[in-house]
Amino acid sequence: MGRPTITASSLLLLTVAALITLTNANLTPEILNSLVSLCEDIPKGGDAFQIEATDRDGDTLSYSISGPNAGFFTVDETTGMVKINTGLDREARDSLVVTIAVSDGKNMATKDLTIILLDANDNAPMFQESSYNVDIKENADVGKTLFKVLAIDPDTGPAGAEIYSIAEVAPIEGEKLFSISSRGGEVKLIQPLNYTSLSTFYRLKINASDDGGGECKMTKPLSSITYGFITVVDVPDLNPRFLSLPYRGSVEEGSPVGTTVLAVLALDQDTGVNDKMIYTIEPGSGEPVPFIIAKTTGVISVSSEIDRETIGDSFTLTVKATEQKKNVYGEDAFATADVQINILDINDNPPKFYSCGSKKCLEESQFRGEIQENSAGTLQINMTVKDLDQDGQIILEVDGVDKDAFAVNPTSTTSQSTVQLVVKDPQKLDFETKKVMVVQVIAIDEEDESMRSTATVTITILDVNDNSPTFPEDTYKLNVPEHSAVDTPVATITATDGDVMDKDKLTYRLLPQSILKYFNVTENTGEVYVTNSKLIDREVNSLYSATLQARDTNNLIGTTVLEISLTDINDKPPKINPNSYNVFVEEGKEFTLQIEATDADDPESSNSKIVFAIVPTNYSDYFTIDATTGVLTNSAELDREALEPAAKGKIELNITATDQGVPALMTSAAVTVNVEDVNDNKPIFTLSSYEFSVKEGVKGAVVGSVWARDLDQALDFNRISFTILGGSFGSFIIRTVANGTGYRGDITVDPDVELDYEKKPKEFNLQVEGMDLSGSKAVVEVKINVLDVNDERPEFKPEGPLEVEENSKDTGSLGRFSAEDKDATSSLVYQMESCECRCNGTYTPCDWMLVDGNGAVTINPEAKLDYEECDKVKVWAQVVDENTEVGENNSISAAEMVVNIVDVNDNAPEFLISDAVIVLVSETASKGSSVTQVTATDRDSGINKEIKFKVTEVKYEDTNSQIEDFRTIFEAVTTQQQDFYVGIIQPTEELDSSKKGKYLVNVTATDRGGLSARTELKIFIIDKSFKVEVRFGLPKAEVVASRDSITLALSAATKSAVYVTAIINDPGQVRALGDTLMMAYFVHPNGSALSEQDVNKKFTDPKNYDLLAPYNLENVGKVTVVQEPPNTLQFGLLGLLGGLVIVLIVLTTTLVCTRRSYRTKLKAAKAMKYTNMETTDNQRGGPVVPGTNKYTMEGANPVLNLNIDTVTDLGFDEESSNVERISVNSFDDGMSLHSENDRTMMVIQEEDEESINIEPLGAALAQRANRREAGSSEMGFTNPAFSVTDL
Repeated sequence: MGRPTITASSLLLLTVAALITLTNANLTPEILNSLVSLCEDIPKGGDAFQIEATDRDGDTLSYSISGPNAGFFTVDETTGMVKINTGLDREARDSLVVTIAVSDGKNMATKDLTIILLDANDNAPMFQESSYNVDIKENADVGKTLFKVLAIDPDTGPAGAEIYSIAEVAPIEGEKLFSISSRGGEVKLIQPLNYTSLSTFYRLKINASDDGGGECKMTKPLSSITYGFITVVDVPDLNPRFLSLPYRGSVEEGSPVGTTVLAVLALDQDTGVNDKMIYTIEPGSGEPVPFIIAKTTGVISVSSEIDRETIGDSFTLTVKATEQKKNVYGEDAFATADVQINILDINDNPPKFYSCGSKKCLEESQFRGEIQENSAGTLQINMTVKDLDQDGQIILEVDGVDKDAFAVNPTSTTSQSTVQLVVKDPQKLDFETKKVMVVQVIAIDEEDESMRSTATVTITILDVNDNSPTFPEDTYKLNVPEHSAVDTPVATITATDGDVMDKDKLTYRLLPQSILKYFNVTENTGEVYVTNSKLIDREVNSLYSATLQARDTNNLIGTTVLEISLTDINDKPPKINPNSYNVFVEEGKEFTLQIEATDADDPESSNSKIVFAIVPTNYSDYFTIDATTGVLTNSAELDREALEPAAKGKIELNITATDQGVPALMTSAAVTVNVEDVNDNKPIFTLSSYEFSVKEGVKGAVVGSVWARDLDQALDFNRISFTILGGSFGSFIIRTVANGTGYRGDITVDPDVELDYEKKPKEFNLQVEGMDLSGSKAVVEVKINVLDVNDERPEFKPEGPLEVEENSKDTGSLGRFSAEDKDATSSLVYQMESCECRCNGTYTPCDWMLVDGNGAVTINPEAKLDYEECDKVKVWAQVVDENTEVGENNSISAAEMVVNIVDVNDNAPEFLISDAVIVLVSETASKGSSVTQVTATDRDSGINKEIKFKVTEVKYEDTNSQIEDFRTIFEAVTTQQQDFYVGIIQPTEELDSSKKGKYLVNVTATDRGGLSARTELKIFIIDKSFKVEVRFGLPKAEVVASRDSITLALSAATKSAVYVTAIINDPGQVRALGDTLMMAYFVHPNGSALSEQDVNKKFTDPKNYDLLAPYNLENVGKVTVVQEPPNTLQFGLLGLLGGLVIVLIVLTTTLVCTRRSYRTKLKAAKAMKYTNMETTDNQRGGPVVPGTNKYTMEGANPVLNLNIDTVTDLGFDEESSNVERISVNSFDDGMSLHSENDRTMMVIQEEDEESINIEPLGAALAQRANRREAGSSEMGFTNPAFSVTDL
């Protein structure tokens, strides 16, 4: 067949078809949402979020939502607004995924939308127990934790915090006894309990509340309650207490032994214990105690003979009650009480006379006394009569030659009394007749008169002064001016005394004591004088009464009365009552006011005569006052309009009142006369006519103002209101406005009327009326001319949103605002009013966009558009008509233009640095288990921020710092946590336990746009030589059950983390049945491990004995070595054998030392390359060599990590130095642990028990060759955090 021929017509048809197809192509809408955050407490029907989508074809879009979680929402198909259909609960699910779909009628776009639920404070903390019950001893220590409450709040952040408080304590007195930790919930005792004096039971109402708040909005805290019940347990901490105190009993003297007197009773105050008592009598002051007490019953009885006259009327015992058991302090609890036993008397003693001194009384028969002549009364002779019998009745008689002058007192008495002689006839006591008198006093027992005693009393008569002073008059009336000066004499008054011995020896005194504040008297002269000038005030007290007393040398007194009158002086000014007046009077009426004044001076003198006057002021001439009566009246007509308006009708007068004393005194009072206005004036316009102009088309436009005034001053009378009577045709209104002293009528176009120059009258003649409240009025003509104006405002046309990619610069006009004006002569100019950017969901002012005068929207060249900072810009512009004559020349409202910033993938992922050191025991590491994790974030949005982690490279670095490529034995599993992506690093196979060193794992984080970031992880391997067997003398089941507590004890003893890999029965038969082995690693927080030797050293430390002993751990505590007596023969044989061994060692060493010396030097040279690096405090001396966990001084091989018998290493090589014997931690790899992109991890891996011995020289040469090929060596520094040997 021939090739088909394409004609020109066919080619034209194909071209047209292709153009039609391209023209009719419809683009799929683009959905902008990818992630939204919602508050969980949005109510049903509330707005959730807006589905944001764009369609470049401009088609109408419809919106829908689907998926398992679509039931939570409803969507408006036309607007895309999503609302809540079913309540959300973050505690049930913290995120939802729904599928949103947007259709333009031809094509549909779908996208999964992740919805993050934000927490609201919608859950109160809930207690795990409904109540807490505890029994607490009353002597519990203050600060002790009684119990702990726990409440859980499923909310997060402050809304999920649990804050505890004690809301109520019953009884209320217990509020000061308890406290609760606000965060921990521990209820503690803060003051001592007391079973006896305080309550024995407490109920605590405990409240748990959160902090309120929430991620959505601040809300009040929520709370719940529980109850704590505390029962106080009594302890024996109180002494017993005697009942029915005080104790009093009686017994007759001479009662037989065994007679019961009374019983005492004591009880234990610790009512919850109630211990039994043992009673005893406390020893006294040495006197014999004639009583005993029964130990168990407390009955007191007579134990020996009782004589009341010997032991007294009563006997006091101190009884002691002791509890049988010790108290809580290990001491005896006891109480004591006094018991008073009254001894009942029998009559067996006669009455006797005694002379009593200050301390004791002595039996006496001779007494003496003295008495003044002619004296009546009682003679004191210090005589006491006693009958030692209780209640003995005594009769007393007087006998002798002088018995008629005296009588005895008392004539009878009981038991004991003081005896006095009473003068019966004073006339017989005459010093000049008889100077000494003698009588006998007889005491007789009334019950038995044969029992009596007699005492002789000798009385001496004394001469006395017996005349009192006298005044010539009984009353003296004296005068003195008020306020006289201090010491002013009032009068001199003297008395006389008939006794010659008192001549010129009288003294004077003024009574009562209160009069001395005003007056006093000179003691020797009798002169009365003033003591206080201020206090003697006639207006306060015009008359004072006093008693003038005269006393002689024998203290005999004479008195007279003084009446002192104060004479008046002018010291009180007049007083106007009240001190101010406020009166009202209508203008044009008469005014009368009575001014009242008083003067406290003597009303009979001119000091109190008052004269009234008016102080001259602006308006004082309008008034007059009667100088005598004080009546104030107006002397002229009062006209309110004649007063200054500022005075508001008030006239201020000052009225004075002056007395007629010398000097004259004056006072004043303010009188305010309020002249009340009356309506006696009508309004007056300021002009006879007014003319105004107003432009058309302005509703409510101001036309002009008319002015009027009413001369009345009162607001109710001068207020004017304006009214348009005619000529307005409903086009104008007038408003009344107060303005200064008058009123203004503002004429405006009616707000509902728009004047039109072409259609309505061009001229209006208005009649405006002004009227006050009384109806008085005035009318004025107002002419208004209407002017033609340009009065249309420009209007904006609606514009759609614009888009621009972030980081764009000068792209020209993005779009433009468009407006129109109905006025043909308009000239429109555009102005940008504001620009706001939506940053983090909030609009804030920014300068990203500009608007020129033509309305074009452009990018500000000085701004940088960054979607990650702000994703949307709103620009507001105003348009102005420059030719507008009247009214607003701008649009009614500003137009809004939305510019959406389109995200581009311009940010690479960023790793978040973590300094955590993770220790992983290789035995527990399995395929798929998590080793560590890395975290990264991307500042882009939507799909551009989605990150995927991948392990791109794994290298292995051995203990000799040789690095080799390794297969990818780790993988990264990507997860998302809120705005962060987490890569979980996990092994893809079982780790090789024979390897030593570390893995260098490169992890890459890549976003959807292909931008990536890289970090390197260092996973350290610890070989299984550090696995320690811990032996317990316990069955395996007990060790397994106590695994957690054992692990904590081992960790505390060794100061390290304990990783248990296995717990097995001891396979050996040497140990007794029940021994168990625990396989474990002991690792410090810095990742360094303890060797078995170091662990055992920790176990044998005596400080850890109490910690480890409960678990029957082997080698716990200090081991005591028992030394046996030395065996001399045995030591001799051993010495001979040792000598032979030394000879063999010397011979053997000679053969091998040469080769060994060179090999050691080779290794030391390799070690020195690393020891030149910075040393650390963990190195124990000298440079160190990597690759070992022992020092050479301990016999370690620095290359092979083999133990070397120090017996064969004699150090014969003289050229060797300490450098050859230094080693280093196998983890001091000299690499940085905290670089920005690297994270150091650690894995403990079992070491193959069989080490491969490599020829040191060959290995060193091979390593040297490799390093030469690789170039320069890697720089580093020593990291002391991974020192094992420092353990």
